[in-house]
Parts: sequence; structure tokens; C-alpha cells
Amino acid sequence: MTTTAPLTRTRTGTRPTTAGSAAGRPGPVPVLWLALLATPVAAATNAPVLILPDMAGSLGVGASTAAWLVAAFAWAMAVSIPLLAGLLRRRGLAPVLRLSSALLLGGTLLVAASPWLPATLLGRAAQAAGGAGLVAAAMSLAGTARRMGVISAGFGMLGATGPLLGAQLSHAMSWRLSLSVSLVSLLAVPAVRTYAKAPAAAPQGRFDARGAALLTLLATALVLLPHAPAVALGSAALATLLLALHMRRRPEGFVPAALIRRPLFLGSALLALALSTSYFTLLFAVPRLISDRAGWDTGTAGAGQLVALLTGSALSWLLAAGSARMGRVAVRTVLVGIGTLAALIAVFASHGTLLLLATLGGVFGATGANAVLSTHAASSVPDAQRPTAIGLFTLCYQLGGAFGPAIATALVLGS
Repeated sequence: MTTTAPLTRTRTGTRPTTAGSAAGRPGPVPVLWLALLATPVAAATNAPVLILPDMAGSLGVGASTAAWLVAAFAWAMAVSIPLLAGLLRRRGLAPVLRLSSALLLGGTLLVAASPWLPATLLGRAAQAAGGAGLVAAAMSLAGTARRMGVISAGFGMLGATGPLLGAQLSHAMSWRLSLSVSLVSLLAVPAVRTYAKAPAAAPQGRFDARGAALLTLLATALVLLPHAPAVALGSAALATLLLALHMRRRPEGFVPAALIRRPLFLGSALLALALSTSYFTLLFAVPRLISDRAGWDTGTAGAGQLVALLTGSALSWLLAAGSARMGRVAVRTVLVGIGTLAALIAVFASHGTLLLLATLGGVFGATGANAVLSTHAASSVPDAQRPTAIGLFTLCYQLGGAFGPAIATALVLGS
């Protein structure tokens, strides 16, 4: 038994029920609390984009070295989400909220105080791990595509404003304050614990440490694939083989074999990976394409992209809200169609407005996939495995954030 909200079927889709509802208290956690719990990490992820030179100068390193602060955050987010989702599955909500809050607070204090890059890297990784646990908790409690759409749209919006917010905080106070914006998530923790009180999850046998380690190795290799292709590819292949063999010996372990074999889960996760990779490629490539093809200056291109990202994120909620009525096939057709159209516009268009539409389509497809396909993935498994399904699904989505910038660099930024 877990503290996540099981799903009950209704005429319009699924809705979460909690122990609170059984006791006469409000049932589902209000979605705005879940959004506040999960989305500030999106702003923290992108906050360093415009202030890397300031960070590098303060730490006494080059800009390329300081960029590891971004890579460390992305890596920790990717590997921590399935690990903390596994903890959520085994131990329940309260331990995950406590551990995630401690990691987030401790990492932020380290970033705020450390004058050395290695300690700052450790602090950023701890911030990301704490944020990942809060994201896993919020997504597991969301329950429906409509509620997940609010969280996903919030991710897109705060991610879009992250660079500008980071620059403003850096210029007004310090770049260290810019890297601390995810602390806002802690405001939601007491409310979420109040609404989502439930008995702690019962232990499910011996913890599968080997399965968790092999999944972490695989995720690490995939995150490093754009940076060291040969070594990362070999490591990923070895980790995949060892994980597959381990799953045969322990099919109910950290990565359940039955989950990986479910077509609905696998199709949802792979489509989310593809759309996320496309979005992050466009995010980094389109400003350069607008400058080269349309002759727009950096300020105009940046402002236009911000509007496109905010609009696409908001529109994705409409897809999530109507997904139960549309059906799975129609939703996937919309996501694939708009994602493909966005990529084709980016390849062939030369007008700045059309290139901004490509960005809008890219963020719409990615945030819509995160909202809707995550509920498809979760619905493919029993309630006890929902946190694991969401954790592995989110890992696939996060990998797009590692692949996309590297593809943009290879195809556009490096030329």
C-alpha cells in the first residue's frame, strides 16, 4: 500500500481518491499546491542560462567549466526521480517529503556559502535531487490528466521565465540567489502533507539495491552520451544488458519487468522522450536560426521566444483538460502531428514568426506529452506501481533535456 492516490474510474476519466476523502476531509490535494510543490525546480534548472559568465568569474573558473553546474543539475534530476519514486512506492509520502526538503535546503545552503566549484556542484546536485523528489510526489498525487496538465504547464512557464528571472535576481542581488529559487517549493510541503495524510506504505521485501544501482548507471551514461559518446554508449549498452539480466532474476525489483513489457507504458515513455528531445533542440536552436535566417537581433528573438514558450505551455493545458474526451489515439495523433510540424518548420522556414511558431509547437508537444502520457503510463500498472511508472516515465522525459542541447549544438550552434 502506498500513500499515493489510487485512481477510480468515472465517466469522464480518472480521479484520485485519498485517505482524507474517506475520512470526510478534502480528498485530492488542491492542484495549485501540487504545482507550487513541483514547478519552481523548472525555473531553477534554467536560471543559470544567462549568468554563466558571472558564476564563472565568481568561482574563478572558465565559462565552459562553470557549465558543469548546469550538467550536474540535469544529471541529478534525471537519476533522482526514479530513485525517489521508488522510495515513495516503498515508504510512502511523508519520508519522501522530508528527505526531499532536507536535500533542497541543504543543497541551497551549500550553493549560497561555497566559494569553490566542487562544493557548489555538490550543492546543485543536492538541490536537483530534492526537487526531483518533490516532482515525483506531486505527479503521483495529481491523478488526472487535467490536474497533471496544470503541473506540466507550470513547468513550461517557469522554465521559460527561468533565464530572465535568474538574470534579474543576479543583477539585483547575487547569482547565488538566482540558484535558490526552488526553495519556494518548500512553502507547499506542509499543505501537501495535511491534505495527503495516509498510512505509511508497507515494506515490500528487501530493497533491490542492485537494480537501483544499475538504473542509475544507465541513466548516468545516457545523460553523458552527448558529452562523451564512445564511453557513454559502451557504458549504456553494458548497463542495459546487466539490468535486463537482473530483471530476469528479480522481475519484481526496482524496475519491474512487467512494467517494461507493457506496450502502453513503453509507447508513452518513448513518445515523451522524442517530443522532449525535439523541444529542447528547438529551445536552443531557434534563437540562432532566427538571427541567421531572419536577421532579428538577440533581444527581439529572446522576447519572441519567451512569448511563444508561455503561449505553448498554456495551450498544452487545454489538451490535457480535454484528453479524457478525445481518447488516447486522438491525443497521440495531435502530439505527433504538432511535434512533427514544429520540426519541419524549424528545418525549412526562414521567417522569424514561423520559427517562433516552431518553438510554440515544440513546447506544446512536450508539455502536453508530460501531462497526458504520464497518466497513460501510470494507468497501465496496478496502484502500487504507479510511483515507479511515473518515475521511469519522467526519467525518459528528462533525458530529452540532455539530448536536445547537444543536437542543437551539433546541427546549428556549432556551425
